[in-house]
Amino acid sequence: MNMDFLQNFDWFVWVIMPILIFLARIVDQSLGTLRIIFVSRSLRKWAAIIGFFESLIWLIAISQIIQNLDNWMSFIAFAGGFSMGNYVGIYLEGKLALGLLCLRIITNDDATELVDELRESKYGVTTVSATGVSGKVRLILMVIKRKDLTRIQHIIESKAPKAFVSVEDVRSVKEGFFPVQNASFLSKLNPVRK
Repeated sequence: MNMDFLQNFDWFVWVIMPILIFLARIVDQSLGTLRIIFVSRSLRKWAAIIGFFESLIWLIAISQIIQNLDNWMSFIAFAGGFSMGNYVGIYLEGKLALGLLCLRIITNDDATELVDELRESKYGVTTVSATGVSGKVRLILMVIKRKDLTRIQHIIESKAPKAFVSVEDVRSVKEGFFPVQNASFLSKLNPVRK
């Protein structure tokens, strides 16, 4: 009886097709996450290209579900691929590290060592004397490439561990000082205008 079940079982419909739908949804949702990020950074051409493939893959996946409405495994695969696609898309965005960030560093302590270390590391730094709730503070402003954030956070932690740091996305900048790096495909996606 077990052998009859295995011989009559439609492996393609109940196993292979749901796996393909799951994988298609991971790709399509990952592309969707990247497309949204590109739109928010005004990278219209890349957003349009990615949007085309995202839609095409989604249509292929949903057409397979509509052709097999009695296959509940396809529904599970579709939803699971959506969830995993969000995770993968966010992971990819973190690895690509596209865009610019504005850092505001506020410290009550002497910021000379911190500023010197940041400048020695070839980052553009602007400092301002200011007054905060607890009196005189030093305000340090920086616009950096997103991929440099971890490195700069380590510098801040070592030189001014009690500093208040806020980070914001920047759409674009005009002029400025950024460490020289080899021009790569991904560096062309960062909107630094000089």
